[in-house]
Amino acid sequence: MPSVGDRIREIRDARKFTQDQLAEKARISKGFLSEVENGKRNVSSEYLLRIANSLGASVDYLLRGTTELPNANKEPITIPSELSEAAERLNLSYAQTVELLEAHRSVVARRSSKQSKPFTTDDWMALHKAIKQVFG
Repeated sequence: MPSVGDRIREIRDARKFTQDQLAEKARISKGFLSEVENGKRNVSSEYLLRIANSLGASVDYLLRGTTELPNANKEPITIPSELSEAAERLNLSYAQTVELLEAHRSVVARRSSKQSKPFTTDDWMALHKAIKQVFG
């Protein structure tokens, strides 16, 4: 059964990234990435999120080899790079990051059908601040 490291390597190879390129993009060391890919190190949720975002992959896929949740017909969660950067600056957990993404989707779904501009890192941080002010 493939490991997290195997799946990271599989997607990295498919995207034609070298270990150096992925490590730089995810802001981790090449040595650490190599050890994760070779099953010599476990990866923290923070680093897994960075790697997933850098690869354009879901955390679910990297962890379990699937993007399907048991007994659910949900699409995989894709966290935009701007949100990932804001989450790092705000020290948000993965769960808090997903909650912020869901809050954004909820607001956008209630707006007009016009195409909205993409959110910047600063927009994500402002949304987080506004939510904290309202909900504490």
